[in-house]
Amino acid sequence: MPHTRRFLAEHGFAADDSPATSGKRFPDGAHYRVEIPSTEGPEVLDAVLEEARAREVVVHRISQGSGALLLTDVELARMAGTAADASVELSLFARPLAGWDIGAMATASGGGPVAAQARGTDGLVHAVDDIHRSAEAGVRSVLITDLGVLRIAAKMRESGDLPPDLQFKISVQMGLANPASVRIAEDLGADTYNVPTDLTTGQLAAIRAATDLPLDVYIEAPDDLGGFVRHQEIGEIVRVAAPVYVKFGLRNAPNIYPSGTHLTPTAVALGRERVRRARIGLDLLARQSPDVGTSVPGADGLALPQPRNRTAATSWMTERTTDGGAE
Repeated sequence: MPHTRRFLAEHGFAADDSPATSGKRFPDGAHYRVEIPSTEGPEVLDAVLEEARAREVVVHRISQGSGALLLTDVELARMAGTAADASVELSLFARPLAGWDIGAMATASGGGPVAAQARGTDGLVHAVDDIHRSAEAGVRSVLITDLGVLRIAAKMRESGDLPPDLQFKISVQMGLANPASVRIAEDLGADTYNVPTDLTTGQLAAIRAATDLPLDVYIEAPDDLGGFVRHQEIGEIVRVAAPVYVKFGLRNAPNIYPSGTHLTPTAVALGRERVRRARIGLDLLARQSPDVGTSVPGADGLALPQPRNRTAATSWMTERTTDGGAE
């Protein structure tokens, strides 16, 4: 296959999966940042931040899987305000998707990939409307799984129908797993890409060579995403994938999606344990790779929330219209 490898190299891709060292960095020069996923609701966010302070874990990004769809207006505003006060990026899933719909294929044995897709025009509209609602509340990072949703949202960002500083974090459920396909997501407007949980360090290096996007890599993955505990590889992952969000999921934990107040105690306990796992992983990283650096809270490139003024109750869209923007 020498011709194909030569063609790849000529077009800016790695010719193989050699685990090369990445020379790329975050805007502030950092190698890695920390993400705590599955932070489902304001009480869980409070607990995660409290645990992070107690364990001296600098958390740069909080992500959530149930979406703005299943947050009340008050809960959404509270999460945006809390994250903004802590200088932490808050990323909310764009929902709904086929996995929560009435279609049978998403739950069939061979239909797994369909679950993360938006079905039809109405599904596309609902997901983009959920992004808009998050943006109206001041959230500046949203999780996207569907290429069509990404394309439309990016076009709306470009046209001014969504805030220009809104970032699109691609979910692990999109599933693109090779350099050429990840570049497609980048070309469509992705700002950060969560790779599948089971890629080798060589495969991560090949993707890194093809894109400047920060990569999000599970150091520990939930059972329904493979259940991998890769703490021992954290130094190698940072070496080949920088700039990288090291992401601490949790094995042997219940799937709580879609979440709600009936699951708050469980979600809080899981959130605290994810921070504990982060402390374990970061201590190991310090032993393996003492020279790598991380970012301070609120560092350049983080999509920090911009919550609306709670007293004036003005939204981004209202301000834009007042300033002469499109209605």
